[in-house]
Amino acid sequence: MSYESKLENGTSIASGLTDSTAKIIRVLIVDDSAYVRKVIKQMLLRSPYIEVVGTARDGEEALEMVEQLKPDVVTLDLIMPNLDGIGFLQKQMEKNPIPVVIVSIAGETSELGLKAFDLGAVEFVQKPTALATERIYKISNELIEKVKIASSVPMRRMKPPLEVKEPPQVETFKPRSERFDALVLGISKGPQALKQIIPQFPKDLPIPVAVVIHMPVAYTEPFANKLNEISPLTVKEAKEGDPVEKGVVLIAPAGRHLTFRRRHDGLVFAHLDLRPFDTLHKPSVDVLFRSAAEVYKSRVLGVVMTGMGSDGKEGAAWIKSQGGTVFTEAEETCIVYGMPRSVVEAGLSDKSIPLDRMVEEIIASL
Repeated sequence: MSYESKLENGTSIASGLTDSTAKIIRVLIVDDSAYVRKVIKQMLLRSPYIEVVGTARDGEEALEMVEQLKPDVVTLDLIMPNLDGIGFLQKQMEKNPIPVVIVSIAGETSELGLKAFDLGAVEFVQKPTALATERIYKISNELIEKVKIASSVPMRRMKPPLEVKEPPQVETFKPRSERFDALVLGISKGPQALKQIIPQFPKDLPIPVAVVIHMPVAYTEPFANKLNEISPLTVKEAKEGDPVEKGVVLIAPAGRHLTFRRRHDGLVFAHLDLRPFDTLHKPSVDVLFRSAAEVYKSRVLGVVMTGMGSDGKEGAAWIKSQGGTVFTEAEETCIVYGMPRSVVEAGLSDKSIPLDRMVEEIIASL
């Protein structure tokens, strides 16, 4: 299932509004290719709720057109002559933050894409490599829905960018947590949030950490590597058969679900799978949380952080059914208060915590 999916009641996943009440979203397209600009415009205009107000060939032209046209959302290529996508983001976000959807080739621009997320880009659509064919139209529904998602993001929470804090001063842990054997985190709109909290965990954290973050394919490995450079813990993209052990943070790879398996000798290892096929996101927070509940029973702590939709609610229910504990990020620090809200409103959250106190509360609970 992809981003064009709708909720059962006909409500748009992206906007949270029925089509009859959705506002018109004004979009500026930025790409150095005239062909791509034309195709993206055609794709977006398939939606009656999107108006393309202009196109720009590079970042310099885009800055001028944002000032003149005041669009609701910008679609942005990363590699352009004169001022590239990163340069545009740096200047625009400093002057006046605006929702930006990156439309680029992920494998070739993953490092730039991570920089774009750091600067405040809120969504990403992978541009097909064969631009001269009809294949590019296959991203149309995804692009429309992500433009809708971006238009709903409160940009005031994207500025100033979150900064990595110094790890908190905590006492050395006992060899084993008294309450939990695993910490599982689910997040969507928040690479910056993970960059704030993961480095705060001390090196002697007595339990393993597993993370699902909704990111494009080819982005989770470089993202994990960046986190590893600034964290006392070992952070890596999960591979099939990786041991799940204390002091290690496993990031689920984009495009595959991360689950746990326990061997006969008691060792728990990571298992990656394309199944289930019918999830909105791959990887899914629900899938990770359910697996954690099945393997660790009551000794699992789940944390649901900023993001659109309800991924994590079903998984939180599984954790609670086994006697485990669930924390949610408080609304005041969420970029998008969707995933945590769904857990809170279902009565599944044991504690709602602002991002700047999340690690402190997790450590206190161990």
